[in-house]
Amino acid sequence: MELTWTDKNGKIIVSLFERIDSNTSPSLEKDLNELLAQGYRSIVLDFMKTSYVSSAGLRVFLGVAKKLLGSGKLQLINLNSNVYKVFKLTGFTTIFDILPYSG
Repeated sequence: MELTWTDKNGKIIVSLFERIDSNTSPSLEKDLNELLAQGYRSIVLDFMKTSYVSSAGLRVFLGVAKKLLGSGKLQLINLNSNVYKVFKLTGFTTIFDILPYSG
């Protein structure tokens, strides 16, 4: 699976997969690390198409957030209620900048 993203004045908006689990998270991690290596420091992860996130996906998001700590910004948008619940139950809503659902 390949991610799609758009560059809006140096801010990258990444459209995520439908399922972020142990099968898709290695590809996600690789692609996000490539964006970081290219120097992008403002990343928006768009969960519009995402219906499921496992602990493997959460680990990827946490890793990216740590790499941007102090030098950039990671925002999450368009989390549906099920995905938001996963972030809430794990305490990740206090870690990430989650913008309101616009779908």
